[in-house]
Amino acid sequence: MRTKAAPITSLPVREEMTTKYSNLTLESHSISMTERPNMPAEKNITLERPSNVELTCQFTPSGNLNSVNVTWKKGDKLLEDNYLVNATGSILYTQYRVAVINSKQMGSYSCFFGEKKQQRGTFNLKVPEINGKNKPLITYVGDSVVLICKCQDCLPLNWTWYTGNGSVQVPIGVPVNDKYVISGKHANETKLKITQLSEDDQGTYWCHAIFELGESEGHVELVVLSYLVPLKAFCAIAAEVVLLVAIILLFEKYTQKKKKPSDDGKEIEQGEQLKLDDSNGIENSGPRHRKNESVGQ
Repeated sequence: MRTKAAPITSLPVREEMTTKYSNLTLESHSISMTERPNMPAEKNITLERPSNVELTCQFTPSGNLNSVNVTWKKGDKLLEDNYLVNATGSILYTQYRVAVINSKQMGSYSCFFGEKKQQRGTFNLKVPEINGKNKPLITYVGDSVVLICKCQDCLPLNWTWYTGNGSVQVPIGVPVNDKYVISGKHANETKLKITQLSEDDQGTYWCHAIFELGESEGHVELVVLSYLVPLKAFCAIAAEVVLLVAIILLFEKYTQKKKKPSDDGKEIEQGEQLKLDDSNGIENSGPRHRKNESVGQ
């Protein structure tokens, strides 16, 4: 069974599968592996609608190809049919085909090479992911807001919105006083408009997308603030500014008081110096006067 043969792509598949699901599109995916330790290979496969899926693993062992044991599992369940093994040159191939017609066939499919030191390759079959909003959406009491969820390159059968009530998800259906408006229920994008917001409206909102092969969900975190919140922040900043100005004024006043005694001392010294200069001037003028008198005589 593991002798040299044509590539795996030409291997026959089960006739009943080909006939029964021949109208489904074929999805082919492959993984390549070597004997490097702790190097599991993994591939995510997105399926929106029923398909025939062909999963191929190729393995390059260092030893004899015929000594390598090959198995397949879906999750933890061993798969005993629908897979083939072949060898081309020094490469060992194995292929598993499955008709994915509902959610039961979705999940993880793994190929294993070897027994003691197994090399594993895993294919994860999933429905498309839903993109909500990574960061919280912030708004204010009394405003309106529009929450958006998107599905990139896909078209869900239907959308459903839920809101959180503790640990329970409550579906948002019939409008309550025109508070909720849902649009785009059959498109790749859905919108939930919420009007007359109150603080009770904040929380997590989930958007569920329904596909033929399963469901997927995204979420949007809504934060509703009161207008007092920014006012409180402004008051806190204003209080800090007033406190800083008061500290600066007190410091300047303290500095001026400290300088004033020294300034008064300088003025006293200057006054005494002037008096001393005046008295010296009078004493010096006396002898000159007497000298002038004697000259006159």
